[in-house]
Amino acid sequence: MSRISSAAAEIREMTSSTESTGSLTPVSPFDPSRGSPGMTASKQQGKQEGELHPIPKVELSLDTYDVDHLGPLENTNKNYKHIICVMDSFTKFAWLYPTKSTFSQEVISKLELQKSVFGNPRRIISDKSSTCNSKEFDDFCSPESIQHLSVATGLPRANGQVERLNSTIIAVIFKLSKVDPTKWFKFVPELQRILNSTYQRSINLTPFEVLVGVKMRDKSDLKIRELIEKEIRSYFQESRENLRKGAKQQILKVQESNRKTYYLRRKPLNKYKINDIVAIKRTQHGPGLKFKFKFLGPYKITKIKPNDTYDVKIGFIEGPVHTSTCAEYLKPW
Repeated sequence: MSRISSAAAEIREMTSSTESTGSLTPVSPFDPSRGSPGMTASKQQGKQEGELHPIPKVELSLDTYDVDHLGPLENTNKNYKHIICVMDSFTKFAWLYPTKSTFSQEVISKLELQKSVFGNPRRIISDKSSTCNSKEFDDFCSPESIQHLSVATGLPRANGQVERLNSTIIAVIFKLSKVDPTKWFKFVPELQRILNSTYQRSINLTPFEVLVGVKMRDKSDLKIRELIEKEIRSYFQESRENLRKGAKQQILKVQESNRKTYYLRRKPLNKYKINDIVAIKRTQHGPGLKFKFKFLGPYKITKIKPNDTYDVKIGFIEGPVHTSTCAEYLKPW
């Protein structure tokens, strides 16, 4: 009730201002703390704002890591709830680690594990989650001379490479662990191996080939590979379909604009019937025809065709005996 009374008071105040000044202007200045109800309640219409700002990448393996957490997933008997995904930005090679939490200690322990084999990257890209934006994580990066770039949380295109990989991982693990969801962690090593040995369109090779220089020799699980390839195809088809829909909408938009422009200089066509006598416009021009009649005829309509076109027939005078023409080149005889 207090809100209703307050609103009524505001309306009375605005009305009194209108009577005295002749315009609908609130007496009191805009209060930013109250805001505009329409602005906060309604969704943005039309094209969404935003441009792509790709992070520059060098042509070096293991130079830049994209790091992200996936989860929470189904709790397991080993208390695993998340997956840490580390992706090499250039080769698309990915490492997947089941973890019990999103604490920075777990991320650091996995990066230390990678450091023992591959050394440190020059740069790590992550979102602004508490995991990678803690003092502990900064204390890990600084002594190792690792540059840490934080991107906006909840914005998929900001860390798009690893976000796209996450959607594939979720879909495949869900299908593999459908019988017993608590055993999902058992499929992670095999999933990582097959992901890294599967052809990727963005690099035109497998991540393993780009990183190591040779093809991976393995006896792959055909079921997992089939699921991964199905997800990749599905994503490609969805992207292509979205592009086609966008192209179609643009074509329709341009067609409508052209139609409006065309109709500015047009009027409705005459509709002719069979056996109507008409003249047809001369469409063949050449030397000596400048002073000839602009229309030929008489012609007789012999057939009505789609899209305002007609077959016509003529007698023994100048012009073709049988021809087809459109309504805009005809006029009644």
